[in-house]
Amino acid sequence: MEIVASNRVQSIGGYAFAEVDKEVEKLKAQGITPTDFGVGDPTIPTPEIVREACKAGVDARATAGYPSYIGGLEFREALAAWNERRFGVSLNPGTELTATVGSKEAVFNFAEGFVNPGDIVICPTPGYPPYQRGTLFAEGAVYFVPLLAENKFLVDLEAIPADIRKRAKIMWINYPNSPSGAMAPLDYLEKVVEFGNSNNIIIASDEAYSEIYYTDEPPHSILEVSKEGVVVFQSMSKRSAMTCHRIGWVAGDSRIVDVFKKVKTNIDSGTPSFVQDGAVAGLSDETHVEQSRAEYKAKRNILVAALKEAGLQDCTPDATIYLWQRVPEGMTSVEFATRLLAPEVAIVTTPGSWLSDKTADGLNPGEGFVRFALVPSIEQTKGAAEKLKNLGL
Repeated sequence: MEIVASNRVQSIGGYAFAEVDKEVEKLKAQGITPTDFGVGDPTIPTPEIVREACKAGVDARATAGYPSYIGGLEFREALAAWNERRFGVSLNPGTELTATVGSKEAVFNFAEGFVNPGDIVICPTPGYPPYQRGTLFAEGAVYFVPLLAENKFLVDLEAIPADIRKRAKIMWINYPNSPSGAMAPLDYLEKVVEFGNSNNIIIASDEAYSEIYYTDEPPHSILEVSKEGVVVFQSMSKRSAMTCHRIGWVAGDSRIVDVFKKVKTNIDSGTPSFVQDGAVAGLSDETHVEQSRAEYKAKRNILVAALKEAGLQDCTPDATIYLWQRVPEGMTSVEFATRLLAPEVAIVTTPGSWLSDKTADGLNPGEGFVRFALVPSIEQTKGAAEKLKNLGL
């Protein structure tokens, strides 16, 4: 019997972070324990307030049955209250919010609700792979817009051709940005909303890193500008180190949320109710968020200082858990990442070229960078920093 993958599966390459995992396993097979800055999976423990609420919820909901597709009312009300406190944005828990199983499934499946074969989705590159992969699985076409240092890693709206604007259904943005750490000023988000409204393009804003920042002023949400034609994807994964729990939400224009709910209810059975209980508890507490921000900032400062001492350009980010480091002149991103994998260094990073797709003119904007995810402990980061200082670049 011949087993043949679908055309859409055959059309995609390996998942970048799975490729990083392979490199880690190679080092471990040599008896070397690397310092793994490759995949952005927090090692900070999930806060006690969250864990205890989850434990209590398991017993309290022993006979609860299938969870709500869109999240329990208590969770959606907690989300609305948090958005009001954090961004000054009023959301209707019944029509403008829905729970998700983390944000990855929501991002991937979103295009199914709006994209017909051949429709265009505008995606940033480098960017989160499900923006593109979800589009392809919905039989849409991707138009990549490069995130460049000279544009402060903001999408250049004016550079998007008129024919692309006419055919596009969705445009993805991601601020604070992974991997660059850039934040979007409010006046820029106003321009994005105007761009979407004037071109009849849904603006899908991935704001999963909104709570990991190092500036005096916190990042803005695009919902502060408008809800019309706008939808936000959020998650508890980075804010409250709940990557294992798989819980997030979609918020914004009720018409968009309503379509997404229809897609979602045909795909899964919702986030477990006891996990929602943990998220409600987590949303009520900002102390653990402040503590994790402080820890990430400490690791950021240690690593940035070491990279500068090694002779590399300053890459200090304003937000997120990543460093987007320009590699030494004359080296590709893969070559530099490979240099760091040498047994005497044993530092795992992600080549920027793996995180980026080529634009229509053949540019890979991730080439020339590597990404460090600030997930090892402070002590591990200090140890890696000492090795970086002595690279002799």
